[in-house]
Amino acid sequence: MFAKEYIVNSKSNEMIRQAKQVNLAIQNQTVPNDGFKELLQFFDQAFDSRIWIFDLDGNIVVTSSKDEVNVGKVVSTDVVNKVLKGEPAVWDQSEGLKEGMLSVAVPWGKDNDVYGGIVLHSPLKGMNETISQLRETILWVTLLGIFFSFGVSSYLSWSITRPIQQIDKAAAKIAVGDYSERIQINSRDEIGELATTINHMVEQLARVDLEKRQLNQLRHDFLANVSHELRTPLTAMQGFLEALQDGLIEEAAREKYYEIMYNETLHMNRLVDDITDLMKLENKEIDLVWMAVDVQAMLSKLAFKFQPEAEARGTVIHSIIDEISPQAYADPDRLEQILNNLIKNAVKFTENGTIELKAMAVPSEGYVLIMVTDTGIGISPEDQELIWERFFKVERGRPVKHKGSSGLGLAIVRELVELHNGNIRVRSELGLGSTFEVRIPLYDTRQHVQPLASLAIV
Repeated sequence: MFAKEYIVNSKSNEMIRQAKQVNLAIQNQTVPNDGFKELLQFFDQAFDSRIWIFDLDGNIVVTSSKDEVNVGKVVSTDVVNKVLKGEPAVWDQSEGLKEGMLSVAVPWGKDNDVYGGIVLHSPLKGMNETISQLRETILWVTLLGIFFSFGVSSYLSWSITRPIQQIDKAAAKIAVGDYSERIQINSRDEIGELATTINHMVEQLARVDLEKRQLNQLRHDFLANVSHELRTPLTAMQGFLEALQDGLIEEAAREKYYEIMYNETLHMNRLVDDITDLMKLENKEIDLVWMAVDVQAMLSKLAFKFQPEAEARGTVIHSIIDEISPQAYADPDRLEQILNNLIKNAVKFTENGTIELKAMAVPSEGYVLIMVTDTGIGISPEDQELIWERFFKVERGRPVKHKGSSGLGLAIVRELVELHNGNIRVRSELGLGSTFEVRIPLYDTRQHVQPLASLAIV
């Protein structure tokens, strides 16, 4: 309705303007003649509108059409009165015409002299078709708008519900301990930030869960290894005691059995001491007493200590003397424990060979380099990666067994070296021997000690 009124008003204003143009062309002619009619026919063609001219009484005196069927007829009195007052008139005209028309009338005259009126008729059919087309266009635009709005709303709904469904799915898996799910959302809005936060949380939970499982496995392995290490001597001692109690062992052989039980007791004591030391080291419960330590003198003392055991295996221990005795900044008791374990291992795995002990200062890098080299059985590349683990024994799987080892020595060595802000490395070839290199900070550079690189195997 609004569109129709707008079109009709626009057309009416245009026709009033055209009618005034016609008046400008004929305002100097008060009496219609042949030239007058030709002029009206020209405007009829130009404006595509039927033109009537009526006098002061409302009588139609001339038209733009070829037939004069309307000449002599009278225009409505209301229209005549309005035009004579100088006002334009607008109305629907159908009488005397083949189709409905929109009609306008303006005064015919010049200045204040009015001779009659000028009427223009325009078919309503064209306007109705325009209105119909406009309505159809509006209908299609409205339908397209509805479909577009539905599509946009569906997409927005999907873009919101899809990540929420992913988050819900991930949360459900997290609830049952499955941390493999990740939310794939690339948006940078609040939901995208939430998804990123949840993914980060899942990664943290997965890491914590993995560490927890590793810790549980480590605890399980630790208890299993301790049980195994204790079960063997306890079983042997129980068997011997039962045999002694039942009188199955002769008096002459009892001394040997007592010695075996005594050695097994020592082994269990060493195992308990090693476990205690390792637990204290891992829990940072050991405080070092820092002072200058003469490393070369310590090596000489340990070489003398292990010389009888080495000679029993046909092995010679050499302690190489340096003119400048290096001073390490360390805890003397703990440093001796480190070297004691390394030399003990060298003696244990070397037969009819040599063991070389050497210490030298490296002032440019601020540490003392201590090397324990043997010509023993060596360590395979696979074992070199495992010797620092608790209860690992290089002799496992070998035909010759070496009794009395707890498998904790090198694990304790590593912890003690790192506690001194040092590092330890091993170089070894199977069947050719091994070299353990320990780096401990120099005493005279203790005020500028920087932690050395962590444990490495070459």
